[in-house]
Amino acid sequence: MMDPNVLFKAALGLVPPWEVVGVEFSSQEKRLDIVIDFPAGSLFCCPRCGAEGCKAYDTQKERWRHLDFFQYAAYLHARVPRVQCTKGCGVSKVEVPWARPGSGFSLLFEALMMTLVKEMPVATVAGLVGEHDTRLWRVVHHYVNAARAHVNMADVTQVGMDETACRRGHDYISLFFDLDRKRLLFGTPGKDQATVQAFVSDLKAHQGDPAQVTEACCDMSPAFIAGVEEQLPSAAITFDRFHVMKLMNEAVDQVRREEGKREPVLKKTRYIWLKNPKNLTSKQQQTLQGLPTHHLKTARAYQIRLTLQEFFTQPDREAGAAFLKRWYFWATHSRLQPVVNTAKTIKRHWDGLLNWFDSQLTTGFIEGINSLIQAAKARARGYRTTENFIAMAYLIAGKLDFRLPT
Repeated sequence: MMDPNVLFKAALGLVPPWEVVGVEFSSQEKRLDIVIDFPAGSLFCCPRCGAEGCKAYDTQKERWRHLDFFQYAAYLHARVPRVQCTKGCGVSKVEVPWARPGSGFSLLFEALMMTLVKEMPVATVAGLVGEHDTRLWRVVHHYVNAARAHVNMADVTQVGMDETACRRGHDYISLFFDLDRKRLLFGTPGKDQATVQAFVSDLKAHQGDPAQVTEACCDMSPAFIAGVEEQLPSAAITFDRFHVMKLMNEAVDQVRREEGKREPVLKKTRYIWLKNPKNLTSKQQQTLQGLPTHHLKTARAYQIRLTLQEFFTQPDREAGAAFLKRWYFWATHSRLQPVVNTAKTIKRHWDGLLNWFDSQLTTGFIEGINSLIQAAKARARGYRTTENFIAMAYLIAGKLDFRLPT
């Protein structure tokens, strides 16, 4: 029968001088403890310079959580030596092959945790393995930061940006994406002009060149616009189609709310006016057909909104400009103040809208990613810190190579 020490040494993949010297199993405590040690006189490599033949100076006992043994929690115990470098580096602590420095978990345990947290809230994973979620967040931050350190942004030429709510109130983070590869490049707290500056600094730190970015897609946020103009001077701004139509939807809804105070027939019709006719349910279509649309201001606003969508179907920039002029005249003479205000906002951002015919850029996929991020936040019932929220965004959309051990 194989010696248990030899069996667990093989299972852990230990190489000399490391060896398993004891195994303790407790069914009452539901745990397995594996003791690792090294023979007296063993030599190690200097962790600073790699010099071989370094003797142990002293040792310190440490413990690491390992992958469960069936339904039992498993722990590794070892004396970790400090060595005296043969080339004069001084005394330093040896790095053990089964765990990274400073971690209370084995590499394989961390790999399992990183696999699970991509699919489940960290708090849920912590409950499954019997650890505090704060410890698991440290693991997540380590691997996210390590993976981002290897990201190369030298080929980034088109960027999209958007903000998303971190928690209730006015707490936001700004996310910056590579529109070519559809990956999250950078996340940072806030939604002001400084976020673009922070992104550019991060871009440079990852071999990217701000002058190489020729296209930027965003909403009509003055902060984003000013940030792009200052930090990405070579970038032409395209205003995202989704946000243009969102502005128009808000105007239609405001008209409905104001008119609804005098027209009871508009009660419970909000979502009818926010959809295209082909997307209405059969019940909504029946409701719409039964409304006296010939005299409703909301119906006029709705038609102006539907017409604006046709701007994005024009064949070229020249036709788009002509179409937008006609639409602008209609909207500003509609005597519907929310619609007039939206039309004037579009007028102030005229060139950015027309740039769509050259770039064809949209941040539609970013909205999809934001939905995934918000869904993850809802499952987790929020995150205690903004840093945790950003780390989760990288997990979901960063396309990072975590180089996890197997």
